[in-house]
Amino acid sequence: MYRVLLFIPLFLTLSACSFFGEKEDLTEGMTAEQLYAEARGALDSGNYEKAVELYEKLEGRFPFGVYGQQALLDLAYAHFKADEPDSSISAAQRFIKLYPQNPHVDYAYYIKGLANFNRSWTFTKRFLPLDETQRDSSSALFAFQDFAELIRLFPNSIYAQDAKKRMVYLRNVLAEYEINVAKYYMRRSAFIAAANRATYVIEKYPRTPSVPDALVIMAKAYKILEMDDLAEDALRVLELNFPNHPGLFEVRRIVVR
Repeated sequence: MYRVLLFIPLFLTLSACSFFGEKEDLTEGMTAEQLYAEARGALDSGNYEKAVELYEKLEGRFPFGVYGQQALLDLAYAHFKADEPDSSISAAQRFIKLYPQNPHVDYAYYIKGLANFNRSWTFTKRFLPLDETQRDSSSALFAFQDFAELIRLFPNSIYAQDAKKRMVYLRNVLAEYEINVAKYYMRRSAFIAAANRATYVIEKYPRTPSVPDALVIMAKAYKILEMDDLAEDALRVLELNFPNHPGLFEVRRIVVR
């Protein structure tokens, strides 16, 4: 009787493991084609978590075949759709490193740019009562660089035109960020820093909507610093190119005591 009782807990433990243990892997034994079809079905239906799981299994089991390569590219997209930009970028970078001659490698560059671009949306919603110098513009800059690399390497890519449009937007965003930093410095009476930041906008982001604001900041800062020649130069360029800009009157009203 004692021996029987000893086996009861063991039987219960084994039964519990069987009942509560891991679910059976239904993909076990699937071919690469079958596993890819399952993953693609999950992706197309919007079940991105399931798609990620299946693509990772496919890549792990069949890493170097046609389906394994496509799985890694689709995995980058699945992570992107699941709002997992870091994982999306990581998958895209691995694809670029492993398969640089793949005919679809341009898409890997594009999805990297999209992941950073979407992450930069948080940055573009930055007009909160925060210190402008503490806001992070890196995602917007990385997206710009990703799209620039895509266009440089694959100028005829089907993604190049969209990348160019996004780059125009990103240049405007980055220039505006610099203007807000310059305005922050003006409020803190750090006039040299403000003028330098505004100069950077004109040199780095010409032909953006932020250029006239940069000229106003330069003219104001230099006038307050009694650097009259530089102030007049900025004012002259502003008046020549943007004759109706309200900043012209703001600068002229400044009286240095």
